[in-house]
Amino acid sequence: MNEQQIAHFDGILKSWRHELVDDLERTVSAMQDELLNLPDPNDRASQETDRSLELRTRDRERKLIRKIDESRAAIASSDYGYCGNCGIEIGVQRLEARPTATQCIDCKNLNELREKQGY
Repeated sequence: MNEQQIAHFDGILKSWRHELVDDLERTVSAMQDELLNLPDPNDRASQETDRSLELRTRDRERKLIRKIDESRAAIASSDYGYCGNCGIEIGVQRLEARPTATQCIDCKNLNELREKQGY
């Protein structure tokens, strides 16, 4: 992968991380402002369900931020874009679709097949 491609993916990862962090901060702020004690049990249940769903979404985003940080660290160490299993270069199209990918498409497909078969 050339310097221009590395810079391209680093930019994608950087802006993606920035968006996720902004969303997390907005959620925390909104939840702090939203401390309502609704008298109706149905309204409270609905609010708790919404809050639970929001927290699960933010937890997934927090994990994604960790993967983004790992990908950016791989860029810094010149390991980005190489499969963690077989060591070959991950295709640019795959990285465009999933910039945090750590496996080439063949290794990923093989792992998914093994998971489906119960190995």
